[in-house]
Amino acid sequence: MIDTLKEHIEKVESFTATTVDEVEAFRIKYLGKKGLLNDFFAEFKNVPNEQKKEFGQTINHLKTAAQDKVNTLKETLENKVADENKYGDLTRPAMPLETGSRHPISIVKNQIIDIFSRIGFNVSEGPEIEDDWHNFTALNLPEYHPARDMQDTFFIQTDPDILLRTHTSSVQVRYMENNKPPIRTISPGRVYRNEAISSRSHCFFHQVEGLYIDKGVSFADLKQTLQYFTTEMFGKSKIRLRPSYFPFTEPSAEVDVYWGLETETDYRMTKGTGWLEIMGCGMVDPNVLENCGIDSKEYSGFAFGMGIDRIALLLHQISDIRMLSENDIRFLKQFKSVL
Repeated sequence: MIDTLKEHIEKVESFTATTVDEVEAFRIKYLGKKGLLNDFFAEFKNVPNEQKKEFGQTINHLKTAAQDKVNTLKETLENKVADENKYGDLTRPAMPLETGSRHPISIVKNQIIDIFSRIGFNVSEGPEIEDDWHNFTALNLPEYHPARDMQDTFFIQTDPDILLRTHTSSVQVRYMENNKPPIRTISPGRVYRNEAISSRSHCFFHQVEGLYIDKGVSFADLKQTLQYFTTEMFGKSKIRLRPSYFPFTEPSAEVDVYWGLETETDYRMTKGTGWLEIMGCGMVDPNVLENCGIDSKEYSGFAFGMGIDRIALLLHQISDIRMLSENDIRFLKQFKSVL
């Protein structure tokens, strides 16, 4: 009898099935009310006493093997059916793919880079942690210069000569130190200033600064370059330049674009004037050229700088600059359709 049980164990362990019905028939054969296991348990009383222990262990082994086989085959076949239902019907709609979206800062930065690349400007980058020379002194801002107070700086406490850059002009200094004219480059990047955070200002923001140095560069070249940029970026061709002051350019100017007064938003943004300030610019001061190893008697150049955040707020009608750095997915999803 024990040999018969062992033969059934081998049959159970080697059994395979391709359908759920075959598994059910197997289950009934061994585990059903009239199955073989019940017959074997009924024979237990006829087994000699010296064989009862081995007989009991063997029949329990058979029962466990049969139950495990049924469970394994059922799970396998059910998963197979589920997969066939899921992937077998090619008319089923595909699973939706969530597409990401570019950040408005990246959108505007890429647009600016694309516009200036068309007229020969390359892109230069530099460190966000700067030294005093590249951020201030080389840009005609020596120690104790009153213009340093225009920019509230984050200094690294362990070294007063190291700071978080307050503008990307420091990248221009590094570029001039390592490249000979003609130079035509723009420097996009994040900058830091110790300012109170509000809906209109932040302690960090993004800039793009441009630099063009060559022989015979004039203020007229600067104006035409900015005219081209505003037309391409905003679709507005009317600009004006107002005299201003920057330590590293002379003469210097603020650039306004005529936005118009067609809507209530236009009145609010331009304070009823129709003009909107977008950047600062000027001719590079000869001292800056000399500090960077460029002969100011042979070369001249112009520079300009604008805030990417401000342009993003303007183009996308965003009311609060803090929304650009809060990573609110509901806000960012609005830009899925924008390249």
